[in-house]
Amino acid sequence: MPTVTEQQPIAEDVTLLIPKRAMRARPLFDPPIVRRAIGDSFRKLHPRLMAKNPVMFVVEVGAVVTTILCARDLATSAAIAGFTSQITLWLWFTVLFANFAEAMAEGRGKAQADTLRKTKTETTARRIVGGKTETVAATQLRSGDVVLVEQGEIIPGDGDVIEGIASVDESAITGESAPVIRESGGDRSAVTGGTRVLSDWIRVKITSNPGETFLDRMIALVEGAQRQKTPNEIALNIVISGLTLIFLFAVVTLQPFAAYSVASNGSGTVPTVTVLISLLVCLIPTTIGGLLSAIGIAGMDRVMQHNVLAMSGKAVEAAGDVNTLLLDKTGTITLGNRQAVEFIPVGPVEPNELADAAQLSSLADETPEGRSIVVLAKQQFNIRGREVAEHEAHFIPFTAQTRMSGVDLDGRQIRKGATESVAEFVRAHGGKVPAELLEITERISRSGGTPLVVADRSRCLGVVHLKDVVKGGMRERFHQLRTMGIRTVMITGDNPLTAAAIASEAGVDDFLAQATPKDKMDLIKKEQAGGRLVAMTGDGTNDAPALAQADVGLAMNTGTMAAKEAGNMVDLDSNPTKLIEVVAIGKQLLMTRGALTTFSIANDVAKYFAILPAMFAATYPALAHLNIMGLRNPESAVLASVIFNALIIIALVPLALRGVKYRPTSAAALLRRNLLIYGVGGVLVPFPGIWVIDRLLGVLHLA
Repeated sequence: MPTVTEQQPIAEDVTLLIPKRAMRARPLFDPPIVRRAIGDSFRKLHPRLMAKNPVMFVVEVGAVVTTILCARDLATSAAIAGFTSQITLWLWFTVLFANFAEAMAEGRGKAQADTLRKTKTETTARRIVGGKTETVAATQLRSGDVVLVEQGEIIPGDGDVIEGIASVDESAITGESAPVIRESGGDRSAVTGGTRVLSDWIRVKITSNPGETFLDRMIALVEGAQRQKTPNEIALNIVISGLTLIFLFAVVTLQPFAAYSVASNGSGTVPTVTVLISLLVCLIPTTIGGLLSAIGIAGMDRVMQHNVLAMSGKAVEAAGDVNTLLLDKTGTITLGNRQAVEFIPVGPVEPNELADAAQLSSLADETPEGRSIVVLAKQQFNIRGREVAEHEAHFIPFTAQTRMSGVDLDGRQIRKGATESVAEFVRAHGGKVPAELLEITERISRSGGTPLVVADRSRCLGVVHLKDVVKGGMRERFHQLRTMGIRTVMITGDNPLTAAAIASEAGVDDFLAQATPKDKMDLIKKEQAGGRLVAMTGDGTNDAPALAQADVGLAMNTGTMAAKEAGNMVDLDSNPTKLIEVVAIGKQLLMTRGALTTFSIANDVAKYFAILPAMFAATYPALAHLNIMGLRNPESAVLASVIFNALIIIALVPLALRGVKYRPTSAAALLRRNLLIYGVGGVLVPFPGIWVIDRLLGVLHLA
């Protein structure tokens, strides 16, 4: 039966930093992207496109109305024509700045999409049919086709390397210029269409049909018109649309109220339509309304820069809300192959004698375990691999029947293998098995390792300790996740004893031993029934049900098609630990959206102190006390507020694209930090900002 055991928390304190690779891939304001974004800003002014963002659509309608009023005032040479013109100009800037933020977020993806689309239509492939090659268009390739790709050529489609090794430039996909190695038979065999072979050659078996490749999916995802809003984004849109509607009703009722007040008091002025529109634009949440789409697109882009294909923005957001993280032991927490870590001699045997015999028995052993024994003997005792051909050596391969391997040379019969098998070999040649040897092998087994007994004919020399080596830094990473409030569970097919030893060394919270596909599914359902979101990584067909059940399923590109279709993310690098980075990006996305929403609402406070006295101080002189910034006159106060409202959007574009800096900490600490920086900061920053703009308007004689 599978076993779940609770582990003790760890006391280290480290910081999770999203890898810098994603940040250096392309400059934030790359000139070609900026130029394209400026053009897109004007194209997005189409009412059909603007209607998708209710807040900015209201601003655009206001800009249209003030444009008409400006034309009227200019035609009649009205005294307020200059003021109306400036308000109109800055309202259009507000809309354009919001469009620019979205266009900049889309820019990187569109640049990649253009490159990939061009590659898709121009690339040819050398398909191998019946031992001969034929040149065909890349779009004609089907799953199962085999192609030859040599130095300087474009890989024509997604596939697996089945022969050869090559250095591949994946910058067209990832934006990262450093080449990567792709080779057959390992966990780096997957290649992506549109990437270029820099050296050597490879044979690639195509694994996708036209329209199903990463290239096709990426083009579809990065096109702004095809990007679907996530549930959280839709919910926030509803909230800010509701606020906009409330402020719209409030502002509309101000004019009859002002007219009644002026008539009753016999003094004062009724606010003009231009001033009322200015008030509306300053009070509705234009900051988050202008940046909301950019935040979501930029989050998707950051995931793509990590070479992860997210099927939807919902998957990225779900990663930010994950409570439980399931990780396979082999290849994720451990290196994936048992490694020799210690030579333990018995009796009078010297450690170097044991190491020498173990290395001799492993010279022809091409398994990772055998190679690690050769390396360990060299590292610890400087015993180098020798040429044994002249000794007429006869290597004994490992078999399931004998459960041992070794070498016969110079009259010696060296064997290494399972305790029982080697012990039987020693006894068969008249030797005895020391009790000490059995104690050592039992201790290693209890610690979760694997003992390999080494003997020279009738002499037991000692034991080689093999163990699953936990990847460096995993304990610290799991502590980081714990700091985020994420519970980690190691999934393994090992027995509970071995699983417990690895789990303790790695520092995971729980483990599931002797796990079957059904056990994984049951654990995920149990977590979800408790109201928790679950993330899992996997690569095999047996992982597919669990990947489909998990809220975030990260499938390896080197995995089976069933796994990739079941998950809602695919890692092109096939690095299982990357899920930790994806979780951090998801949290950063949610935190950025929350922080800028807080700032957007908080920064409206200063505008009350600017515009309301300007509108009503003449009618109600007591309101002049609200002019705590000492703004020079009503026109200057209104214009300064509108200008600040526009400029703050463009000032926050870098933050929306990069994301708020995230450090693993508790939710309560994050909330306090964001309220202090973006809540209190959102209240305080506009006061000096509006005051400075007011003074500049005076210096420039613009109001």
